[in-house]
Amino acid sequence: MLDHIVQIDTELLIFLNNLGSEQWDNFWFFLTNQFSWSPLFAFLLFLIFKKFGWKNGFLMLLFLVVLITFSDQFTNLIKNTFERLRPCNTEVVIQQIRSFDYKPTSFSFYSGHAASSMTFSFFIILLLKPYYNYIWFLILFPLFFGYSRIYLGVHYPLDILSGYVAGLFFGYLFYLLQKQLKLTTRFV
Repeated sequence: MLDHIVQIDTELLIFLNNLGSEQWDNFWFFLTNQFSWSPLFAFLLFLIFKKFGWKNGFLMLLFLVVLITFSDQFTNLIKNTFERLRPCNTEVVIQQIRSFDYKPTSFSFYSGHAASSMTFSFFIILLLKPYYNYIWFLILFPLFFGYSRIYLGVHYPLDILSGYVAGLFFGYLFYLLQKQLKLTTRFV
């Protein structure tokens, strides 16, 4: 059963990866870089500070640092436990996907990009949805960010999907923790 799932995962990666073309490569390289999203992060911090004020906004910023650090470190624990090679480092797969010079050497399962971006996004969506109607559009960030990893051949689709599931769980968990700690009303 597990072999069958891995086979489907590999076939789906090969299919999705081969949909790419040279004219789009730079776009997806741009999207896979965390720093490319800096304007979005700055805008979201602006919304947080605008809604909750300087003191609560600063507390929320520190909380976001803890949230992302936790998500990242938990991802590393899972990667080092499963030790699944990335498709770009697997001989059988690399012959069937588009090849790039970009070949991270850490393990593949599950995607830290997918997990951290979904953790961050889902937390922010839950935090700001009572105040900003269009905050749900933020879900596009992890979707594009995660797909960029498949496009570049550095993660399997199941790595991305598993990262999204973990991100949803941690985003919700940290949202509940934030409510319990009353971070957004601490100095009101």
